[in-house]
Amino acid sequence: MRIVVLGGTGQVGRMVVDRLERRAQAVVVASPTNGVDARTGRGLDAALEYADAVIDATNAPDLSGPAARAFFEETTQRLLDAEQRAGVAHHVVLSIVGADHAGDDGYFAAKGVQEQLVRSGPVAHSILRATQFFDFGRTIAAWNTADGTVRLPARAVQPLAASDVADALVELALGAPSGAAVDLAGPERMLLPEFVHRVLRTDHDPRYVVADDAVEPIGFNIASELLLPREPMRLAPTSLDDWVHAEGRRKLALAR
Repeated sequence: MRIVVLGGTGQVGRMVVDRLERRAQAVVVASPTNGVDARTGRGLDAALEYADAVIDATNAPDLSGPAARAFFEETTQRLLDAEQRAGVAHHVVLSIVGADHAGDDGYFAAKGVQEQLVRSGPVAHSILRATQFFDFGRTIAAWNTADGTVRLPARAVQPLAASDVADALVELALGAPSGAAVDLAGPERMLLPEFVHRVLRTDHDPRYVVADDAVEPIGFNIASELLLPREPMRLAPTSLDDWVHAEGRRKLALAR
């Protein structure tokens, strides 16, 4: 198969490209750094020539609600139109758990708009919704640190490894279009402060993490019901402990 990976130089995109190449698939890495910009259309038609499937793993450069919505509207519509011209048979998109019932505001809602365009578009599709990645715990901490303390509400989350997301996207792209969306979450449900604490401990980070239901976390003021997967859903295999151990091995290897 010939598969185009939009966002192929990003965190998940790089993993997807690596997995496809190891499975001897023809891969086109499509990103602005490689001359392909789905927002403007630059290089898009050439990249999609003879493609069997497209994996859209792009992300908005600005995560604020209006900016993210504009980005996903423009890129998704332009991409779907180009896929139709090229005769692409399968559009696979990475979305986020909760995007389908997030209301009208914020990044989650912007991803919901992207999903709507894909579902109503001219190309057969599969949608993968993922929960938060394990390493996103560092970002949550950075956004919510004051005086060396991270305060977060005790909301349930079910984070997962980005590598498991890449595996699932490859599996979808190599199969037939499902015409549906599936939620993918980690195998363990935990409270947000515990999640962030365990990630920071991996880095030997001295910050305290405190559960405080009176705070609205910066960049993560999302209702609990939007953070957890719903049926149809799949559980990814990598636990947070597995990821922590892998991070330790990675850091040790880099230090040598």
